Amino acid sequence: MELTEAIYGRRATRAYSEAPVPKDVIESLIDAAIQAPSAINEQPWDFAIVQDRQLLDKISTMAKAHMIETMPSGSFPEHLHESLESPSFHIFYHAPALITISAREGAWAIENATLAAENLMLAAHEKGLGSCWIGFAQRWLETPEGKQALGIPDDFVPVAPIIIGYSATPIASVPRRPPHLRWIG
Repeated sequence: MELTEAIYGRRATRAYSEAPVPKDVIESLIDAAIQAPSAINEQPWDFAIVQDRQLLDKISTMAKAHMIETMPSGSFPEHLHESLESPSFHIFYHAPALITISAREGAWAIENATLAAENLMLAAHEKGLGSCWIGFAQRWLETPEGKQALGIPDDFVPVAPIIIGYSATPIASVPRRPPHLRWIG
């Protein structure tokens, strides 16, 4: 697959088959992730991989409750509140794997983890896998209980909880708005 094809073809996947993702495939995605640039070449990444269905279900339940409890009223569209309050809504869309990318706390932790996350998602697409960054999980994973659930070291910040799996349905292209450009000089 050409890089341009991966960039233009990767989309958020929210429906997964039950097929597990082999360990060697996950390791290859992480290898692609660590090829990302990092501030002053620190390479400060930590990857927590969860494939245990019961733990994924527990994290989904805890993260939903945390979001409901801590979300300011009106901060999200109403349909998101309704989803979070629905017992049948699983924030990981029943994907077979969650890879959470954390980075050592510091001035560029967010940037470092985000660069690795984009590489990981592009590599997943190239291998025929779907992926989706799950923002609903982030705030709970930052809590002491969330970090403990994934064994994230105290001096690391969880940034990118990304689900991975084989898509249950084809993902349609999403039109993009034209960019706002300002040519200076």
